[in-house]
Amino acid sequence: MSLPESITQIFRRKQKSYKMVLILSLIEELKTTNQERASYDKVKNRFLGYYIQQQDLGHRVDETPIRYHARWNEIMKGQLNSILTTPVKVLSEVIFVDTEDNSIGFYSEIKNQLGEAGLRQLENLAKEELHKYNNAMQQFSLKNHLENIMAQYVHAKREPFKDHSLGTLLRKTIPSELRALPFLNEEHYKIQGSIGQGKWADVPWFSILDKRITSTTQSGEYVVYLFAENMSAVYLTLAQGVTTAPKEKGSKDKYAYLRNKTQEIRELIPLANMNKDENIQLLGHGRGNDYQASTVAYIKYERGKVPSDEQLVKDLQNVIEDYRIYVEDHILNETASTLEVEPVTEYIESVPEPIDDAEIPSFLQQIQSHIRRQGFFFSEHLIENFYLSLKAKPFVILAGISGTGKTRLVKLFAEALGATRDNCQFTLIPVRPDWSDPADLLGYKDLSGRFQPGPITKVFVEARQPENQHKPYFICLDEMNLARVEHYFSDLLSVMETQEWREGRITTQDLISPTLLDTLEDQEEYGSLGIPENVFLIGTVNMDETTHPFSKKVLDRANTLEFNYINLEQYPDLGEQVEASDSFDAAELNHLFLRSDYLQLVDAYDVNKELVVRTTERLVKINALLEDIHAHVGFRVRDAICFYMIYNDRYKLMSEEEAFDWQLLQKILPRIQGSHSSVRRVLLSLIKGAIGSGAGVTVNIEELKEDATPLYMKWAAGQTPPTAKHPQTARKLAFMLRRLEEDGFTSFWLS
Repeated sequence: MSLPESITQIFRRKQKSYKMVLILSLIEELKTTNQERASYDKVKNRFLGYYIQQQDLGHRVDETPIRYHARWNEIMKGQLNSILTTPVKVLSEVIFVDTEDNSIGFYSEIKNQLGEAGLRQLENLAKEELHKYNNAMQQFSLKNHLENIMAQYVHAKREPFKDHSLGTLLRKTIPSELRALPFLNEEHYKIQGSIGQGKWADVPWFSILDKRITSTTQSGEYVVYLFAENMSAVYLTLAQGVTTAPKEKGSKDKYAYLRNKTQEIRELIPLANMNKDENIQLLGHGRGNDYQASTVAYIKYERGKVPSDEQLVKDLQNVIEDYRIYVEDHILNETASTLEVEPVTEYIESVPEPIDDAEIPSFLQQIQSHIRRQGFFFSEHLIENFYLSLKAKPFVILAGISGTGKTRLVKLFAEALGATRDNCQFTLIPVRPDWSDPADLLGYKDLSGRFQPGPITKVFVEARQPENQHKPYFICLDEMNLARVEHYFSDLLSVMETQEWREGRITTQDLISPTLLDTLEDQEEYGSLGIPENVFLIGTVNMDETTHPFSKKVLDRANTLEFNYINLEQYPDLGEQVEASDSFDAAELNHLFLRSDYLQLVDAYDVNKELVVRTTERLVKINALLEDIHAHVGFRVRDAICFYMIYNDRYKLMSEEEAFDWQLLQKILPRIQGSHSSVRRVLLSLIKGAIGSGAGVTVNIEELKEDATPLYMKWAAGQTPPTAKHPQTARKLAFMLRRLEEDGFTSFWLS
């Protein structure tokens, strides 16, 4: 006969070996006495005897619960009763304990169902599962892995990142071995590790997540081993993702929220022998504050003092048990009670999955691969720059001569994220030269009194539908400056500045005036319509005599990416095979991949104070030069540049100098124009700073005031010294300086 499924499943979850040992102890005692039930004391003695014998033989077995600080031969009777409470409860559908006569046995219906043959099968099953459990416990050596990582990581960071053995260890070997541990073989556990994405991480880690509450280390609660940046220690922690705090909270409020949440969790679960303070020293800067605020409890293992595998596994088991209690007894029960009182609506909104910072470089590489597979090639770091520009502000301008791939970049970038014309997530809106009013873009009220939506309004309405709120929508305003942008785009620019956090989302003021919405149908469809947080606007502009210039009001609100330096000898490489990653799925990338995380500088200041101050000090010096020509920037531009620099630092996409080079080119230089000698002085001063001291080029401003030909002719073919501090900025400034001398007027917008 085969055992009933209700019996075969009792060992499926192996939090510890207690269930198998208890069943075997009961069966052995029943066989000895040949009775229907056995003495509970004698069964407990058999249970305890098994662990004492195995420990005396030097075999690795489950340690006693951490709160007792004892070996099995030191366990007292009261402690043993407490230890058996859990397995008895878990097996309560199969066995009973009668406290009146202190007996234990199988329920009569279970015993009748099994018979003698079934009881022998159950005994063999328990022995087999116990054998598997013990084998897995013997073979795993967490101590060796932790010590190897701490011994090798600092040196490894000076070696090539790709295919490094430490990457294999953290991403594959350790997760695989952890899954073999009986108490981690549940399907709902996700185990993963990381040394970074494309670049070495400051803090490598491996984590255990319960997918019922989270599948990313950015949110929810999980168990994670975190290595200090200097490899002096590794911390076993129960932690929260840093995006657990609602988005509308600033940095100070975010930390207060995380710390309050930490206190709530500490009150719910034992966390025996774990530290419950903020003395977790991982980084000396930046996100170190995040780790401190988000850690619920931790155990610290110092380098050279890592305990035995027995102790490490014991610690991990106890943390996982606390984690299980939190998930099942708190989160799931709370969810169940919520479902009981809240009516089910037609559409139940799903919570979007945050994107792990460490995964961003990999996703951008896949976007680049998608574009190259279509036969298009863009300059180094252009995709990263385009991404960071959209992340800093959902409005970007692509400028350059006609036919350089501006519109194509937008289309291919959107396609790589699953946004196409077919699913209406990508919309191309050709701008007409006769547009002179926001109604051309937003819509108008016709003679019958009905509102006729404009092309951009239709996209906004679609994007804000509940089922679409987490999909990215791209709008490309093609040849945006054929008409005067300030005339038809002014309402959008103004509403864009009203962004604020509300219930975890970015909202704006309404775009459509109530006076345009007379009918109930129009009010329902277009009322309270702002700019949805999942919509990203990109304008393409040609830089020639047929187009209109931009005002500073527009330039302040956008990054301007230039497409003027073209290599016509760049041919498709038919022999090159660009493989798509098996793990990449455009559907995974919800709108949070692009949505801004910060609206005000205060949102990011605490965590990124050093970078913000360093960037601002640079801008102060540049502003002192720009004031002479009335081109200096305000707080809006400063904040946008700081956000760009912060995202770049978070995702480790470019060096700080490379990122600042892009920002000088895109946020500062488009403001400069004129014919006065003061413009020449500004250009010369800026180019001196952009070249720096390591390019072998001397910039003597006094000598070059009358004739700067010796300087800009060095870049006649669009070349720059490879050692220039900010090569792209230097190249553009040299071009602008040349136009000033040859034409008597210069502007960023002259091609």
